Amino acid sequence: MLSKMFGGGGGGFDPQEIAKAAGLPSDPAAMAMIMQQVQAMFSTPSEGPVNWQMAHEQARRVAASDSDPSVTPLQRRSVDESLKLAEMWLDPVTDFPSTGQLGRAWSRAEWVEATMATWRRLTEPVATSIAKALSDVISEQLPEEMKSMMGMMGGPASMLQNVGGAMFGMQLGQAVGALSKDVVGSTDIGVPLADGRMALLPANVAAFGEGLDIPAQEVQLFLAVREAAHVRLFTHIPWLTSHLLGSIESYARGIHIDMGKIEEAARDIDPTNPESLQGALSQGVFMPERTPEQDAALVRLETTLALVEGWVDELTAAAAANLPSAGALREMVRRRRATGGPAEHAFASLVGLELRPRRLRDAAALWSLLTSERGIEGRDALWQHPDLLPTAEDLDDPAGFSKRRKLIESSDADVDAALQRLLAGDFEPKDEDGPDGVDGDGSAEDPDSEDPGTEQGPGSSGGDDAPR
Repeated sequence: MLSKMFGGGGGGFDPQEIAKAAGLPSDPAAMAMIMQQVQAMFSTPSEGPVNWQMAHEQARRVAASDSDPSVTPLQRRSVDESLKLAEMWLDPVTDFPSTGQLGRAWSRAEWVEATMATWRRLTEPVATSIAKALSDVISEQLPEEMKSMMGMMGGPASMLQNVGGAMFGMQLGQAVGALSKDVVGSTDIGVPLADGRMALLPANVAAFGEGLDIPAQEVQLFLAVREAAHVRLFTHIPWLTSHLLGSIESYARGIHIDMGKIEEAARDIDPTNPESLQGALSQGVFMPERTPEQDAALVRLETTLALVEGWVDELTAAAAANLPSAGALREMVRRRRATGGPAEHAFASLVGLELRPRRLRDAAALWSLLTSERGIEGRDALWQHPDLLPTAEDLDDPAGFSKRRKLIESSDADVDAALQRLLAGDFEPKDEDGPDGVDGDGSAEDPDSEDPGTEQGPGSSGGDDAPR
């Protein structure tokens, strides 16, 4: 099929022959259209491992597939007032000051536009590893005659980069577009998707509250508090975003390709049914078994996400304590974040990552305990450096965190004190004598004697009262 498609035999390609070989319809017009799309996929270069234009267009298309009404002026004013009130409620329960941002109300399409740059940062490490692994595997398995033919076209790496970029872009756009229908703000997945901007999606907030028998304003206020808490944390702790992205990059470096899974998916695709291709893509056909290094990166990522969500959960409960339905809404959000929705699962299958805080409840319990023990200022101070944060072990045993931390802090204090004495010159230089004035040959040295052989005068004694 590839030989005919790319001009083997000097006659170009025959759509009917390709259709016969691949089991496609033999209608020349339909086949010509399909092959034009395939050729465009092979020949249109993409910037890097992902065709971002295709990803963007697909995300907008999926976001608009259902009703996506524009945000009204009344909705914008309501969201802005809710976020301002949320900021006021947060002031007494955290040491981090208000960001002073203007609250935004977005449609799903506006959310896609505001977050695509971050999706690129999140997925590009994974996409790069997938593109390289796919190119390496295919290059190894191609027959020699195919390698020669593809060498004239720029080689398999160039072709596969275009095809892989288009496929990954389509899949990413599908996942981002589906998420735009579920998220209620810019920080729903625990990562600041909109560069720290604070926003809510009124249409999705309304959908979140459907059937809850809770006033819509209470639902919006509770979600506004969560959004404002997320934005405060990521704004005042600048290393946190890089830390999360670094864990994703560590995971991506271990990606390889499971060719058996790809072949199995290819057999199930019906070329005449676009939904079959979409279904194969949504199953993550590139994702193999994880390596131990990837598992370690995922543990770090999930622990950090749990700490972020647990901190936000604890602050929201304290800040929104006056809302009558705060308890019910808190439990609903906890379950939603811990289990994830269909769109989050689609993203997980895309990159092999589940950006879900599995241990949200454990993290919330730990932050609550730390608030009681250290106060608000002491609790929030733990965010100042990654080494200060609780670990997965601390989530297993929240009550033992302070005891373990005291041991670490006391050890660090001893080292710091010794370093300060060293820098101040307050230390005893080591001489050639042994300990307690004993020479290297084992004999005691008398510091008062100029001549080792001179005897001490009468009345002298070796006691504490002897002159020195």
